[in-house]
Amino acid sequence: MGSASSAYRMIYLDVDGRIQKVVFSRFCSPCDIKELFCTALGVPRNTNICLLDVTGAMVSIDPTMPHNTERSPYRVVPLTGGQLAVCGVQRDKEELFQNVLTQVAEQFSRAFKINELKTDVTNRLAMLEKRVELEGLKVVEIEKCRSDIKKLREEMASRNNSSFLDENKKLTPRRDVPSYPKYHLSQETMEALRKPVFDVWQWEHNEMLSCLEHMYHDLGLVKDFNINPITLKRWLLCIHDNYRNNPFHNFRHCFCVTQMMYSMIYLCSLQEKFTQVDILILMTAAVCHDLDHPGYNNTYQINARTELAVRYNDISPLENHHCAVAFQIFSQPDCNIFSNFDPEAFKQIRQGTITLILATDMARHGEILDSFKQKVDNFDFSNEEHVTCLKMVLIKCCDISNEVRPMEVAEPWVDCLLEEYFMQSDREKSEGLPVAPFMDREKVTKPTAQIGFIKFVLIPMFETVMKLFPQIEEVMVQPLRESRDRYEELKQIDDAMNEVQKKKSENLTMGGKKK
Repeated sequence: MGSASSAYRMIYLDVDGRIQKVVFSRFCSPCDIKELFCTALGVPRNTNICLLDVTGAMVSIDPTMPHNTERSPYRVVPLTGGQLAVCGVQRDKEELFQNVLTQVAEQFSRAFKINELKTDVTNRLAMLEKRVELEGLKVVEIEKCRSDIKKLREEMASRNNSSFLDENKKLTPRRDVPSYPKYHLSQETMEALRKPVFDVWQWEHNEMLSCLEHMYHDLGLVKDFNINPITLKRWLLCIHDNYRNNPFHNFRHCFCVTQMMYSMIYLCSLQEKFTQVDILILMTAAVCHDLDHPGYNNTYQINARTELAVRYNDISPLENHHCAVAFQIFSQPDCNIFSNFDPEAFKQIRQGTITLILATDMARHGEILDSFKQKVDNFDFSNEEHVTCLKMVLIKCCDISNEVRPMEVAEPWVDCLLEEYFMQSDREKSEGLPVAPFMDREKVTKPTAQIGFIKFVLIPMFETVMKLFPQIEEVMVQPLRESRDRYEELKQIDDAMNEVQKKKSENLTMGGKKK
């Protein structure tokens, strides 16, 4: 799955004052991309080159390079011998560092997920064995099942014999050095961060980490709560490392939700209405809300009887897991940004953060929104129950706020979400589990996926918040209405095209019968 917007990259180059557009697959190797740039420059394909942005900074040539526009094209510069040597040394250092990070990441990830993996493999084994024993399959099918069982047993045995971190050990940051390349944010970037229209696709992971760090400083949280800046860096790194590389529920989604929360704090002047503890809880819950998300939702966890579903008795298994991972990270002193809080204050922070993360379970959407509707007309900011309910609605708004953003920012997220949905529905079909229609690649389209969600979930919730904060109508509610209208137009076009295709098929059928 995946649309053209997610399968291909588009980069603009400045070639002797002429703008050259280069399109390549996100699966291309860096070598293929370099040769493509050489061809665009009109030099031999084996020429050593470097890529510079409009500020003169070097840009890595690989499929994940930052997106640019016609107004900010990259310049391709052939390298001389001396320049090549310097770049080669730098590149070797970067590659060595990335290789070490990747190896350690794999060990950490395998250690953290081993129990879930064991349960998953065991379930698959049981399913295959049951097919062999009870369903009386044909000889060829039986032999195939036996082969699959043998491979799975070997895989399980090899994993059991691998060295993993002890389950009782605390989560620790992957990197010993509590730093990452520091990006000095421009005044323009800092102002843009405060707005819902911020383009979250323009930034690499290290830049997003710097933006998150800036938010905590800018809101006064570091100063007011005496948070050690180095501990804040370590914590953010560990957060980054505990988001999986899913199509949708990944670190970029974490950043997206947190940035929207940050923008709502400014847009709604929440610091004038909430305590700084409330602001800290809102931001921290947003950062942690999907930690270690496996890419398969609660419905799958419960139907497949995974370890998470069993552990949490089918009650918001993912959200409970996100909370548990968050506070396992905080239990590591090097990552505990709350180390200067007394026990009672930490208890308040912990309870508040857990409450908000658990509120992101969409199974509770109706319950939470109905509770807020009962309070909004006579809302009392001095009432703790009212404030807690509002905070729950705010994190819910931020969690599903992609359609608030401009179309070019929002639409790729739909592709990512559908890709993750289709991965789940394919797995559910293979395991004989129920499949939700909105996740089935054979039944859903982007317009059908979005229209109902925007009309019946997003707009009603944001319009209810608008009663308390009228200033969000222009920048948040109106974009949702426009997005709804756009997807309804797309659906009409799709329906019309399907009708034309249907009539053509009927005409062909009738013509064949006449002959």
